[in-house]
Amino acid sequence: MIDLLWLVPLFPLLGFLVNGIGGHRISERQAGVIGSAAIAASFLTAVVIFWQFLGLPESERYISNTVYTWIETGDFSVNIGFLADPLSMVMLLVVTGVGTLIHIYSIGYMHGDAGISRYFAYLNLFTFSMLLLILADNFLLMFVGWEGVGLCSYLLIGFWFENDDYAYAGRKAFVVNRVGDFGFLLGMFLIFTHFGSLNFDSVFGQAALVLNPGLATAICLLLFVGATGKSAQIPLYVWLPDAMAGPTPVSALIHAATMVTAGVYMVARCHALFLQSAVAMNVVTIIGIATAFLAATIALVSNDIKKVLAYSTISQLGYMFVACGVGAFGAGIFHVNTHAYFKALLFLSAGSVMHSLQNETDMRKMGGLRSKLPTTYRVFLTGALALAGIPFLSGFFSKDEILWKALNSPYGGFWLWLLGAAVAGLTAFYTFRLIFMTFFGESRVDEEVAAHIHESPRVMTVPLIVLAVLSALGGLIGIPHLFNQFEHFLDPVFTRYTHIDYFENAHHLVGTEVIFMAISALIAVLGVGFAYLFYVARPALPGQISTRFRAIYAFMSNKWYVDELYNTLIVRPLQVLADVVLWRWVDIKMIDGFVNQTAQSIGRFSELLRKSETGIVQNYALSVALGVVVLFGYFLLS
Repeated sequence: MIDLLWLVPLFPLLGFLVNGIGGHRISERQAGVIGSAAIAASFLTAVVIFWQFLGLPESERYISNTVYTWIETGDFSVNIGFLADPLSMVMLLVVTGVGTLIHIYSIGYMHGDAGISRYFAYLNLFTFSMLLLILADNFLLMFVGWEGVGLCSYLLIGFWFENDDYAYAGRKAFVVNRVGDFGFLLGMFLIFTHFGSLNFDSVFGQAALVLNPGLATAICLLLFVGATGKSAQIPLYVWLPDAMAGPTPVSALIHAATMVTAGVYMVARCHALFLQSAVAMNVVTIIGIATAFLAATIALVSNDIKKVLAYSTISQLGYMFVACGVGAFGAGIFHVNTHAYFKALLFLSAGSVMHSLQNETDMRKMGGLRSKLPTTYRVFLTGALALAGIPFLSGFFSKDEILWKALNSPYGGFWLWLLGAAVAGLTAFYTFRLIFMTFFGESRVDEEVAAHIHESPRVMTVPLIVLAVLSALGGLIGIPHLFNQFEHFLDPVFTRYTHIDYFENAHHLVGTEVIFMAISALIAVLGVGFAYLFYVARPALPGQISTRFRAIYAFMSNKWYVDELYNTLIVRPLQVLADVVLWRWVDIKMIDGFVNQTAQSIGRFSELLRKSETGIVQNYALSVALGVVVLFGYFLLS
């Protein structure tokens, strides 16, 4: 079955073709079943392959299968080849498993939508592109998947393109990601120039010999530019909050299983390159923690239920990059894994709330939904507890593993742990602010909407329950010192090309780690407590504080004015350049002017020639006679 790894991306590709080509002949139910069955088949195949993979000795858990020779010229060749190693296996299960639940949920959520066949076709193509990205055994094939997820995000964010704002959000995501992709391309060109190959094993195996610090820094920073686009980090994070314009299951797929995890996966996959540059590692760490803090502060004051979760994703991705930046790549992927469970759960639970409130997203128009949506409330609360890092749920173990590694890494230190712990406190606060504003207190729902509040159908609630179980128990595979099977499973990946262990001393500081975990847990509990004080015990308090600190509140409410800054420094100057210089002067005056003047000159010359074409035979005879006289005179004179 490991040799049949290509079947995993094949199934969603077939689902895309069936729904995409035959969509007008397929019923709504058939479109949902075909789309969901395609991903479910990928998941079942991945489970069988993973089970066989576990039976291999650790030294043999690196298998590259060439399906087709794609490009071959001289000594250079690129294959369509799929890589099975612990890292790709973990990502395979996350993408197909969580993706299957999101597809099934979509059957209920998208019920009645006229474009449902197109929706499931795009969803299948999105999953195929992500699978291609994580299974590729070379940079060029990875880039095909990389671009594929970018295209699909554009198509799905702007799915309801009849709405101009939604169409703009899709275009914004597409353009911002093209900036990041340009950096990725340049990094890939540098790799090919100096290694003569784009194959992972060939490049990573020679990294220590070929790269000097300057070249390693250039390559890694260019690749990281691509990661900041896909995984929404400073300075290219601005597209992700607007991506909420798409259907809510799309948000869940983007935030949990596909696009935004691509950048973290790429950095982890390229760890052999990044470890050659201390500068690149420090940049990844600083960008990660800065993004985590910035996004958390914006989530504190956002009133849109989906945008709170969107900024939460940006913040949690910052944690993952902090892990990669301090050399704890396994911890970063562990957080990718647990985050996929609870963030998919949170987005789909938010979709369940919206489904009952006629697509209302403003939390100020909610409240008191705990008794009216009991199943949604319970699963939402489970996801919130996991995200907040409450002890013994999945997010607690993965987040604290990152904080502990950040404390003990030569690329980190106490300052990094302190900032990470502060962000954890903010995370607990804004997460339970969302819970309390949505489900507690008096109902603020419009009367017309309140009359139709109902729990979501089973096709939506069953995936939520499964994700709630995973969110609660998914972290138990990574209990430090007791049962940390997750990172042990990934060890062969991160020791294949380098044997540096930055955390050798930290492995023995069990008591100290427990103390720091307890402190982190206390910070999370305090965050929940303050949220309860502000939004349940004393609901007038947030208004009083926002009035007293109006400037700070306005600064965070306006998202640190980053969009306005980009509009002033980048968007408007480019618009002026396009409008005044390129269009009005270059296009109209130079290009159109040249073409028009050429046409007018030919027209005037034609007007003169047309006067000689009179149709009168006598005039033609006279012209011939004059020609004869001229020729006769010429010969006489010569």
